[in-house]
Amino acid sequence: METRRTSLSRRDVLFGSYLGLGGLACLDLLSSDLRGATVSPQQPLSPKVQQLAAKAKRCIFLFLEGGVSQMDTFEYKPALERYAGKQMPKVEGAVGEVATFAAAPNRVIPPVAPFRQHGQSGRWVSDVMPRLADCVDDMAFVYGIKVENNNHPPAVYHALTGSIFPGSPSVGAWMTYGLGTENQNLPGFVVLGSGSPAIGGAAIWSNGYLPAAYQGTLFRTTTPVPVVDLKPRPGITPQEQRAELDLLRWLNEKHAHERTLTSDLEARIAAYEVAFRMQTEAPELIDLSRESSATRELYGLNDPVAKTMGKQCLMARRMVERGVRFVMVMHGSTKPWDDHGDIKTRLPLHCREVDQPIAGLLKDLKSRGLLDETLVVWASEMGRTPFDNNLVTDKPGRDHNQYGLVMWMAGGDVRGGTSYGQTDDFGTRAAGEIIHMRDLHATILRLMGLDQNQLTYLNQGRLKKLTDIGGNVIKEIVSV
Repeated sequence: METRRTSLSRRDVLFGSYLGLGGLACLDLLSSDLRGATVSPQQPLSPKVQQLAAKAKRCIFLFLEGGVSQMDTFEYKPALERYAGKQMPKVEGAVGEVATFAAAPNRVIPPVAPFRQHGQSGRWVSDVMPRLADCVDDMAFVYGIKVENNNHPPAVYHALTGSIFPGSPSVGAWMTYGLGTENQNLPGFVVLGSGSPAIGGAAIWSNGYLPAAYQGTLFRTTTPVPVVDLKPRPGITPQEQRAELDLLRWLNEKHAHERTLTSDLEARIAAYEVAFRMQTEAPELIDLSRESSATRELYGLNDPVAKTMGKQCLMARRMVERGVRFVMVMHGSTKPWDDHGDIKTRLPLHCREVDQPIAGLLKDLKSRGLLDETLVVWASEMGRTPFDNNLVTDKPGRDHNQYGLVMWMAGGDVRGGTSYGQTDDFGTRAAGEIIHMRDLHATILRLMGLDQNQLTYLNQGRLKKLTDIGGNVIKEIVSV
């Protein structure tokens, strides 16, 4: 019997390969859907199990808008004193705007205050942060972080969402998406602001392409009513309001059942329910009158300069104490840390606004046994330059430096008293391996028990994640 030999064309091989690859991709996506299928659309913020073992269950993210000068706060550079008033030496390997400014006529600006060593770790801290200096053995510092833009809005987006463009989820949205929240009577992601518009606006606490339930809820800390329209209309009893909400829920669910892509509607249903429950819990939460005089003193509530930030930090402690998953504390909306001029006067004032409140927060969390379960993060959108290009002013300042950001963390599995990364003698750029913002995001997620590669969301045919192409967990500052 004659055997017939069949040959495959190149087109047949490619067609079969594509089907095979497509099948593998389909299986992966289906498995991803199955992994997330336990979350009810009606209860998107239900608590979820950590993907990795971690002590921290909640996070307070302190964001200082405007670009905090690292070399006047937490990064000691003796060369600034030696070259004060002189042209800065050539910076080898500098690129971008920083390189352009460094090559132009400039003068080096010395630190606004002396630096001293503190704690068992011997951490150098400026005298403008005397109370935070007492906490350095609980902190882990990362020096020389690079952000992807030298302008404020894109840099803020990058620091808080992982992208320089608006439209991506905030780190707080990712965290509540991955972990839910422990208190169903309060939002899972709260933003404590001064009331003034933040750089980048509400996009910096947005849910982006995640379901709308994961967006941040703004609490205003400088007004008597922190949440707009929280109270019911005059004359409406709780029973009447409950009946109205039940009817509204029935109508919304009926509407959603007949449609697809109902994320916004499902989030609205959940938000109505949370708002109803908040009417009972929120008034007690924001009432600071029952706090002791010692606590008020600890947070600086008796200091007119520190009072606003003190209130924000105290409310942040009260929120994580009640199970809110992620609290973002914003500072600098009214007077940002963007000190292009007169930094010798302006920066110490900024520091006085935050030094006692943040130190008080760390000490209070620690004394209550909450610091082990709370990750505290200090961040800004960029660092500053060691020089000023304006040679005629008698009140110089520092310009933008996207290569010199300093961040610190405390609490949970943070290895206190440690540091990672270094910059050159003038704090201009990383002296070794470049540390990207995605590395910090990967580390923050790890400290909260989340795996950057498992925490994904399918958007426009691609599995998106906070760290985009992936970051490296900075193991040197993590104790697990």
